Amino acid sequence: QVQLVESGGGLVQAGGSLRLSCAVSGRTFSSYAMGWFRQAPGKEREFVAAISWSGGSTYYVDSVKGRFTISRDNAKSTVYLQMNSLKPEDTAVYYCAAGRRRSAQGMDVLMYKDVAYWGQGTQVTVSS
Repeated sequence: QVQLVESGGGLVQAGGSLRLSCAVSGRTFSSYAMGWFRQAPGKEREFVAAISWSGGSTYYVDSVKGRFTISRDNAKSTVYLQMNSLKPEDTAVYYCAAGRRRSAQGMDVLMYKDVAYWGQGTQVTVSS
C-alpha cells in the first residue's frame, strides 16, 4: 500500500518561508518523478513544481519561479518544497504527487494523468 504523508504546512506572514515535506512508503521512491500541486478555495488544482527521479531536472509554474525550490532525498524517500518570499496568493492546500514515470517533464501539462498517487494535502496560509 502506497502512502504519501505531507507535513510542514501552517500559517505564515507574507514574505516568510515554509518547508513542506512528503514521505513516501510502499513504492520504489527513487524510480519515479515527484511533484507538488496546490488548490485554493474555489479554484482548480494547479501544478506547482516537479522533480525527476534522480533530482537532475526540476520544473516550476511561472508564478513560483525564483521563490520555491523542489528537492528530493532518495535515501529518505522524501520530497521537499522550500517556499520563500511567500505571498497571500500562495494560500492553498498543497498536495504531494507521485508520478507514473521517471521523467517529470510534462507533469504540468499532463496533470492528473501523470500522477499515480496523491498525498492528503497540507494547508498553507499566507497572511498579508
